Amino acid sequence: MGDGSSGGSDQAERAIRVNRRTFLKAVVASGAVASSAALLTYGCSQQPQTAAGSVARLITLNVNGKSKPVDVLPNETLAMTIRYKLGLTGTKLGCDRGECGACTVHIDGVPFNSCSILTHLVRGRAVTTIEGIEGPNGELHPVQQAMIDELGPQCGFCTPGQVMSAVALLKANPKPTREEARQAMCGNLCRCGAYDHYTNAVMRAAQGQGA
Repeated sequence: MGDGSSGGSDQAERAIRVNRRTFLKAVVASGAVASSAALLTYGCSQQPQTAAGSVARLITLNVNGKSKPVDVLPNETLAMTIRYKLGLTGTKLGCDRGECGACTVHIDGVPFNSCSILTHLVRGRAVTTIEGIEGPNGELHPVQQAMIDELGPQCGFCTPGQVMSAVALLKANPKPTREEARQAMCGNLCRCGAYDHYTNAVMRAAQGQGA
C-alpha cells in the first residue's frame, strides 16, 4: 500500500506552478498598468513634448546642394543618416570608429569621417557625399576617372572615401607632390593594399587639372 507521499509531492508541485504563474501574471499586469499610466500622463500633459536640453528630431540638412528634411535621433551619426535615411549608399561604413576613412564626406569643403560626427551638428552646413561630386551632366569627376584609369579600386569598398579625400586635397593643393598626396590620403585605409594605385590616380588627376 502507498503511504500517500507521491500524491503529496504532486500536489506541492502543482501549488508551486500555480504560485509562479500567478506571480508572473501579477508582474506583467503591473507593468502594463504602469505603461498605461505613463502614456495617459504624457498624452494629457500640457507640457512641451521636447524636454529641456534635448534636440528636435525633424531637421533639414543641406546635402549635395539640396535641402533634405529628415527625422534624426539625438545620438545618430551622419554616416547612418546619409546611408539609411537619405539612401546615399555611396558613403560606406567600415570601422565605424573614425579610423578607416571609408565614410569620408565633405562638410563645408573639408573632409570628415561621417561616422564620427552627429547629424545634429551639421545643420546649416554644406554636406557633400560621393554622389554630389559628379559633373552637371552626370559625368565622372576627374578624380573618379583617374581612379579608373590607374586601376585604383580592387574590392572597391574604400574607394568612395579615397575619392573624397583626393578631391579635397586637389581643391586645397592642385599640384601636390607625391609625398603630399600620400600624407593627405593616409587617413584612408585600403584592405587590398592598393595604395600606390590610389596615389598614382591622385597624381594623374592633378596633371589633368593642369592640362
